[in-house]
Amino acid sequence: MDEIRIGIIGGSGLYEIDGLVEIDRVFPDTPYGKPSAPIIIGTFNGEEIAFLPRHGVGHSLSPSEIPNRANIYSLKSLGVQRLVSVSAVGSLREDIQPLDMVIPDQLIDRTKSRASTFFESGIVAHISFAEPFCTDLRKSIKDATSRSDARFHDRGTYVVIEGPQFSTKAESLLYREWSCDIIGMTALPEAKLAREAEMCYAVLACATDYDCWHDSEQVVTVDMVIANLLRNVEVSKSIIRDLVSNISKPMSCNCGNALENAIITSPAFIDVAAKKRLGLLINRYI
Repeated sequence: MDEIRIGIIGGSGLYEIDGLVEIDRVFPDTPYGKPSAPIIIGTFNGEEIAFLPRHGVGHSLSPSEIPNRANIYSLKSLGVQRLVSVSAVGSLREDIQPLDMVIPDQLIDRTKSRASTFFESGIVAHISFAEPFCTDLRKSIKDATSRSDARFHDRGTYVVIEGPQFSTKAESLLYREWSCDIIGMTALPEAKLAREAEMCYAVLACATDYDCWHDSEQVVTVDMVIANLLRNVEVSKSIIRDLVSNISKPMSCNCGNALENAIITSPAFIDVAAKKRLGLLINRYI
């Protein structure tokens, strides 16, 4: 199979992409188990892409149950270099209205129980994560979104909570004091793992509600989230359609070399099991 340059991870509401002509469907085994669902490989608007619904078939996986390491490893094994995540989020700012799109540039991690690195059990690496999203890929998403009819915000801080419960009002107000702009449950550890896998990664976030801080709005419910998300699905698909045809190539970022000088364990002390487990990521360095 030829390498697939572009991967799309679909979030809540985005379980398939109209117009994706399926070529193959793969469900690979990885050192971390199987991905959330079979990965659909196909052509979309003239480009070959890999599409993975994050929450599994029928939205059966809660945010904390998503096999993030298996997902990223699987996409890496297919050759994916640019990974676009579509996510539903709540707004923590008055000016980010439900149905707006946001292209965040920063993250705050409030997750508690998720495996967030490939580097453990005999091998340690410390990647740079000051800029958690690929700047080049963010620009490509911004350009595609600007050509749509969507109202959008080209930056913002995304606070990632464990879930699956929505936040308390006290937490929501605290995140506003921290100058967070949107809140969701899925961008981490995806972003960390994608960086360790030397993939460009960025998020197209769909605002569905005002979380629970906004006194004049209804309390956030699944029905509210899904109703607004479904209204945004077609917009998201049109942005992706534009994006896959116009992602700059090659990119000028350094995402593809994120592990250079990051592996601190001496090669002489990396055991056979670790080399086998992480060969896909580290063979070019050891």
